[in-house]
Order: sequence, then C-alpha cells, then structure tokens
Amino acid sequence: MRMSLRPVSALLAAALLLTACSSKSDDASSDAGAASCAPSSGPVSLTFTSWIPGIEEVVAAWNAKNPNIQVKVQTGPNGNGGTYQNFFNQLKAGNAPDLGQIEYDALPGFRVQDGLTDLGGCDIVAKSKDQFVDWTWTQVSFGEQGHAFGVPQDAGPMALFYRADLFEKHGIAIPKTWDEYAAAAEKVKAAGGYITNFSQSDINQFAGLAWQAGGRWFANDGNQWTVSLTDDKTRKVADYWQGLIDKKLVSAVPPWTSEWDNAYNSGSAWTWVSAVWGANSIASGAPKTAGKWRVAPMPQWSAGESVAGNWGGSSTAVFKGSKHVYEAAQFALWLNTSEEALSLLNEKANLYPATKAGATLPALSKGVAFYGDQKIYEVFAQASGQVSPDFTWGPTMTATYASASDGFKAAVSGKGTLTDALTAAQASTIETLKSQAIPVKE
Repeated sequence: MRMSLRPVSALLAAALLLTACSSKSDDASSDAGAASCAPSSGPVSLTFTSWIPGIEEVVAAWNAKNPNIQVKVQTGPNGNGGTYQNFFNQLKAGNAPDLGQIEYDALPGFRVQDGLTDLGGCDIVAKSKDQFVDWTWTQVSFGEQGHAFGVPQDAGPMALFYRADLFEKHGIAIPKTWDEYAAAAEKVKAAGGYITNFSQSDINQFAGLAWQAGGRWFANDGNQWTVSLTDDKTRKVADYWQGLIDKKLVSAVPPWTSEWDNAYNSGSAWTWVSAVWGANSIASGAPKTAGKWRVAPMPQWSAGESVAGNWGGSSTAVFKGSKHVYEAAQFALWLNTSEEALSLLNEKANLYPATKAGATLPALSKGVAFYGDQKIYEVFAQASGQVSPDFTWGPTMTATYASASDGFKAAVSGKGTLTDALTAAQASTIETLKSQAIPVKE
C-alpha cells in the first residue's frame, strides 16, 4: 500500500546510505555493500535493548528453546526518556546492540542517521510481510517495496473509552460522530462533568486524531521533506478541540499524574479517546470505576464512515553493524509473530500485536471484567484494520513534539490557539531539519 515517503535521492544519500540485508540466493545485481543475511556458523550471542515490562521473561522463553542463539536483554527508560539517545551514542561509538525497540514515529530519525539494517532482502523477513496488518508494515518499510527497516511489534489503534453508567444515567447517547461528541460534551458539562481531559503534552495522541481525519504531517518526494502540521485536515481537528477548550467543555489536567487519574476515578472525566494500551491505564488509574467502562469506535467526521487513528506502536530493529543479521532477524520475527511470544507480551505488558493473527489470541478473545465483561479487543481489532497507511513521521519527531507541547500548554491557558502552536511547531521543525542538513521545503 502506498505511503508518502518515497525512496530518497542523492541529496540524502550521505545520511541515508542504508544497509541492505541479502540472502545467499541473491544474484550479482544485489547491493555490493549489503550486509550478509546468511546464517552464522557456530553459537551466536545477540544483545537486545527494550523497555517493555517483563521482556526478560519473554527473552528467557526464546533462550530456553534456542541454545545456539542466545539473546542478552538490556532494559532502560522508554525511547524518548533516554534510550534513543543511548542508541545514537552507541551507533556513533560503534557499539550499538544487535537489536533495539524503536517506536514507529522514531524510525525515520534512525534511518536518516544511517543506523538501521535494511532487512528487506532477508527471505525470512520478506516472507513474513503478509502476517502483519498492512499499515504496520508500511510503517517499517516507509512504503518502499522490498524494504524493511524493522519488524512490526505492536500497534496502538484508537477507540473511545466511556463511562457507560454515567451516559445511561443522564440519557446521553454514545457519540458516533465528532459533532455528536461535541453535543454530548455540552450535556456532560450540564451534568457536572467533562467529556474528557485534553492533554497538553501527548502530541502523539493529537497526531492520532489528525491521522484519522486525513492529516498528513510529513512527506518526502525523493528530494526533500515537506512539513505540513497545519494542513486543512489537521487544522480542522485543531479548531474542533480549540472550540471545546474555549467553551470549557474539557478539562486540562496534566496527563499521567495523580490528578489525571483522579479525574477518571472520581467520574469528573467521562471519556478518553485513546489507544488499545489505554485499557490498562484506566484500569490501574481508576480502580473505583471497575465494571463501569465500555469501549466504542472512535467518533467519525462523517456519519457512516469507519476510520481510526493510531497512537503508539513499536518495531524491533536490527542496528547497523550487527554481525549476526540473520539470527537477529530470526529472533525479531519470533518475538513478534509466534503465539508464545505474543501471548507473553500481552500478558506482561498489555501489548497489542501488529500481526493479523494476533487479534485471535485467546487473551484478546475474552471479556474484560473491568469493562463489564465486554470483549473490548474486538473493537480494537476492527479499528486496526481501519487505520490509513498514508501517514508519514518526520525524522525529528522529538523536537516536533516538544515545540507543539509548549504551544498546546499556552493554548490551554488562553495564550494563543492550538493552530498557533502547530504553526510554531512547523517552523521549528523546518529549522531543526535545516540545522541537521536534511533537505526541507520551506
């Protein structure tokens, strides 16, 4: 399926000289600089860095069955919390691990720095493509046929978490469109609550909302990047939420704080448009509300549509310089396609698989007590198939998020608007790209 990031031109060649991974059957036309994807001889030891809770137990399951390919797992803070910077430092020093967890929105940054091994030429990786939900494969291939700069790990399809008891008590219909959501917000406010809490810092959540609406923040035409944080679709989303903010129909509690948890635990916030992993966030942060929540599809911009956004998701990438590409690819595929690994990842970390078969895992086919025994993962399985593949991340997302978050905080306090924040973030992103000698259209 098409994605707006096309193969790069000579202008980016210095920064995007990408290592291909070719199998032994590749002919003479293969990239002369391709890393070997042939099996290594003798026992192999791999290093893998991740921040997934319980990842040690998952790796132990692999090691128990693969005595000749042992994986040593290293854990650390989440990507933007320090692990990505560690990766960049290690790549520069030439001592990066064989494999690392990298979120989809961070992959372009590592590709620009020539830090990833292209696994597209590995037969075992190429043959796995159809096992993954189409849009997740596009995230790791950048829409380029025959390439794979990682193996999809998990996804964050979005839906609407809502307090079923409160909506029923006050006779408010569950909104199916964004217009209905705004109308419901008025009724919720009249009942003494807020329809939701608007996050000032989760810019990737806002990206998911824009993604659903058809916003396209970045593109590369083969010569240069285009930054479009204020395209018409994104502006529509910004104006919509600005309207709710101006009317004081949403709260603006800092997310991931005790105050944020209390807003949901006390019933002052009635919904959360979030990703599948949000199910555990609500359950752990609002224990008093057990049994009162349900999940419905995201509200739509037009009645009758079925489009979802995505918030989060990671890949397992093989770094440039790994001496055991074939074995690293084997492990990455096992980690992200085997029922054993996927079940453990879901059990230990509530990860939602990027594979098509992952939706049928026994753990994801059961009713969830916290959600009134609703089979909530059926909603997310449907949503995952409704995410457009045509959304490209830029190569400097950390800087983009930081700039936008500063503007969002100002907008919530009445100083400017969300569109102002996105406009400033666009200008800042362009300057960041220029400062790194990455060609960008102004």
